[in-house]
Amino acid sequence: MLGRRVIVEAFLRWIETAKTGDRARAANALGRAYLQSEMSAEERAAAEMAMTFLLDDPSPRVRLALAEAIAWSPDAPRNLVLSLAEDQPEVACHAVTCSPILSDADLVDLAARGNGATRMLIAARAHVTRPVSAALAEVGDEEELLCLLENDGAVISSLSLKRIAERLGDCCDVRNLLLDRSDLPADARQLLTQHVSNALIGLPLAQAAIGLQRLQRISREATEAAIVSIAGDIAPREIPDLVQHLRLNGRLTPSFLMHALCAGKVDFFAGAIVDLTACSERRVRSILATGRMHAVRALYESAGLPRDISVIFVEATMLWRDAARKAPASVLGNVCGRLLEKFRHHDAHGAIGELLDMVEKLHVNEQRQSARVYAALAAA
Repeated sequence: MLGRRVIVEAFLRWIETAKTGDRARAANALGRAYLQSEMSAEERAAAEMAMTFLLDDPSPRVRLALAEAIAWSPDAPRNLVLSLAEDQPEVACHAVTCSPILSDADLVDLAARGNGATRMLIAARAHVTRPVSAALAEVGDEEELLCLLENDGAVISSLSLKRIAERLGDCCDVRNLLLDRSDLPADARQLLTQHVSNALIGLPLAQAAIGLQRLQRISREATEAAIVSIAGDIAPREIPDLVQHLRLNGRLTPSFLMHALCAGKVDFFAGAIVDLTACSERRVRSILATGRMHAVRALYESAGLPRDISVIFVEATMLWRDAARKAPASVLGNVCGRLLEKFRHHDAHGAIGELLDMVEKLHVNEQRQSARVYAALAAA
């Protein structure tokens, strides 16, 4: 014990008068010796005590030199690494980005208590685990989350991706990185389409050129079309989450449901009816595929559709069945065209009028798309 005290006291006396450069070199040499040299237990304890004292050195150069020497090692004293990780950024960078000693709990704590620079360093680690990514998704700003999303070594859960979309989906760069990910969940993708629509509505030039009311209608229709497109491409396991997300956000409207049905997004449409009726998926699918007219109508009314609207949905369902059997490739055009013909003279007002207007727009768009395909084939 006496030998250790003598070593530390001698070091402390020297430190008091040594220049900054000398102290920095000594700190680095001491750290490397601790990790790489054969030391007795007494010498190791003395070296650790001396390094602990260096944490209070007034010059960041000294603390940086110590960090450079020990931060990378799994054998570095934990108390030193934790202290260095909370130092100013140029010192902390080595501990935060490199140290294998820092646990997920340590990094989550640092992300919560630290500043943007600290969170940026965490996001840049070679490996970022799901819990750490979740903490960054919750508290990180744009630059920090851009760094996380660009980090190939970061494992980010679906919930964290959705949280980033919720918090920063209005940032163009964040939105683009999210949309480029193949693992982006469907509900997060829908959130991003809404952010795009909101950005469009907020453009003064667009408002002046088109008018706010028309711009809102165009934006709503474009968002709805994008969601239907997303719904047709997602894995079956994602459908319940997307449906619940849309319901909670008030987007499972009759118009939207009709769009999905006419477009032949049957798996998604069935998932929506399951959510709205609380019936089993097997029963819903059975009724939609083979149920008689009265059973289909009862199903739709149990989903909350008014009687006058449910009639249109029943007809669309029967037309969809017929079109799917005869010409699966042109379900949308067949269903929309025949539905409009069936209800052409219907007293269209309110929700019914909005529903038929939407069907007509789908029909027109489908006809234009068919014309483009025909022209392309004729020119080939």
